[in-house]
Amino acid sequence: MGDAVAAGIVSVALGPLGGEWAVAAALPGVWLLCLGTCGAYEPYRVRTGTEEFGRVWRALGAAFVGAVAVWWVVQGDEMLRDAAVALPVTAALTLAVRSGERHWTPVGRDPQWVLVVGAARRAVELIMVLRRSNATGLRVVGVCLTDPTPPDVTGFGVQVYGGMDGLMDTVRRTRCDAVVVVPNPEIGAGEVRELSWQLHREGVALVLAPVLADVVPSRLAVWPVAGVPLLHVRGPTLSRVRRIPKELTDRLLAALLLVLLSPLMLAIALTIRIDSSGPALFCHRRIGLGGRPFTLLKFRTMYQDAERRKAELVSLNQYGDGPFFKMTDDPRVTRVGLVLRRCSLDELPQLFNVVAGRMSLVGPRPLLAEEIVALGVEGRRRLLVKPGLSGLWQVSGRSRLSAEDRARLDMSYVENWTPALDVKILLRTPPAVVRGSGAY
Repeated sequence: MGDAVAAGIVSVALGPLGGEWAVAAALPGVWLLCLGTCGAYEPYRVRTGTEEFGRVWRALGAAFVGAVAVWWVVQGDEMLRDAAVALPVTAALTLAVRSGERHWTPVGRDPQWVLVVGAARRAVELIMVLRRSNATGLRVVGVCLTDPTPPDVTGFGVQVYGGMDGLMDTVRRTRCDAVVVVPNPEIGAGEVRELSWQLHREGVALVLAPVLADVVPSRLAVWPVAGVPLLHVRGPTLSRVRRIPKELTDRLLAALLLVLLSPLMLAIALTIRIDSSGPALFCHRRIGLGGRPFTLLKFRTMYQDAERRKAELVSLNQYGDGPFFKMTDDPRVTRVGLVLRRCSLDELPQLFNVVAGRMSLVGPRPLLAEEIVALGVEGRRRLLVKPGLSGLWQVSGRSRLSAEDRARLDMSYVENWTPALDVKILLRTPPAVVRGSGAY
């Protein structure tokens, strides 16, 4: 519906502006036909941004090729001119409408129900991933386990329907949209091929879940070898040379933000000094790129005796006995500090660290030395990039996340970094700050 509206708007505007009604009259039908041909209306498809946008752009290319072919026959220069204007605008409007639908439409309104098939441990891992990323709209309607003596998975609130025997009856009973097969030695190539034919007759999608997790599609490539599709995983982008544009952009943007925000930062510093005794800035040693320590700058949000009082509050640490300490309603936080934390304004002095080259605008959290040691191998790998002022965990819930999820998101950023990911995180940072969820 939204695609037809986007094409209709352009058609109505194009007629009186261009003076040629041929393109305006044909545009809606041609555009919807190109979208359908390029798979934009495939049923039961998980419509995530990159894949969906790619299909819209392919539809744009197909429509433009068709317009050039028609122009070659009729030699209508006005028609080609109108098509060259109308098609990109229509594609942009279509992407805007689809993005708006995904952003504003509640996920639960039209979920896609999936039946998970495979070993219990892998099935549980997949269920946990889907629940963490509920924006996909996938809902698990049940599981069919192939373990001879499967462990109990009822604690995850999903119905267990047995094994492969009677799977198609389960598919019909649950009316699922897709069957997701997780890695399982009990399900071979022959079983998967037969299952694909059976599900095709029922109009149900078959999805194979790889062992991999937290790997972006851009790092994956399929290598067809002797009729077997092998999944190639490209290594993470860690080269300093490829990160030079990021380095320059970080420092220039941080310097510009410091100039623009200097009056606000001065006002915050004065307010902190008036509210409680002590310096306006809090300095703390953190571990940066290559394991080199640096001094992290933040606005002070606690009373000066905060470290001494920490021993009294250790039992209230929401992260247990780990080196990272965090608690809600921390009595050591000042009145001004509470506001600064809610709005993330206490992080602004870190812009000086970015300008100095010790941090990036986007990256993993800057950790203490003992936190790096506690993370083991993963802690050392995250030192291959600079810590960031913002990052995946900051825009995904901040302190509401468990320690495991925070570490997982940081490592996901290190392994999957691209300039586009930085832009995406920067665009998500202001809304996350305004919501204030998990900031305390």
